[in-house]
Amino acid sequence: MSSVKRLVYAIIQFLREQSQRDVYTADEQESLEVAVQCLETVFKLSPGDVHLSTPNSLEELFSQAHFKNDELTPAESPSVSPADIEKAEQLKDEGNNYMKEQNYEAAVECYSQAVELDPNNAVYYCNRAAAHSQLGHHEDAITDCEKAISIDEKYSKAYGRMGRALAALNKYKEAISSYQKALDLDPENESYKSYLKIAEQKVRQVPSPTSAGWGF
Repeated sequence: MSSVKRLVYAIIQFLREQSQRDVYTADEQESLEVAVQCLETVFKLSPGDVHLSTPNSLEELFSQAHFKNDELTPAESPSVSPADIEKAEQLKDEGNNYMKEQNYEAAVECYSQAVELDPNNAVYYCNRAAAHSQLGHHEDAITDCEKAISIDEKYSKAYGRMGRALAALNKYKEAISSYQKALDLDPENESYKSYLKIAEQKVRQVPSPTSAGWGF
């Protein structure tokens, strides 16, 4: 409870300091005083509890914490052993072979095992997305593409495959955005151009509420 009281005391100090500033109207200053009184009543505090004060003000503590958070680097990825990397690549190749054989469930399993061994390889997620799409698991495909993109934001194939999954869910506007991003990264890809045109046509074919007789 002492840590809670310290926090509340710091908040009270902050509110008191704010109430003395000229930037607030008389009503606003009164509201700040009421807030102070309410906190003191609930937590049984008084101005004499100076032993609860902290060396830094609440605003300083917040600024320090915010700055520190901005400076934090992402946690280092777990190290993957060379043996695991080699095994993951073997599993990826097996998954690719299953894709050729149209055994998509087996492909998903291989890619999933590869992901477990090396979770920082965008290719494994993107390949699994393709297998999911073939199985009609389009939401799973989108999730895998998003993961691949989070690892490699310039992975054009992940954007392209996400576009196909979105289109399969009739989310053509979102699919257009994905295809456009894929083309930005791979402007000569004819498949992306073709899929983009199809998605744009689908959007144009959607009847407006007015043309459907739904207008007021």
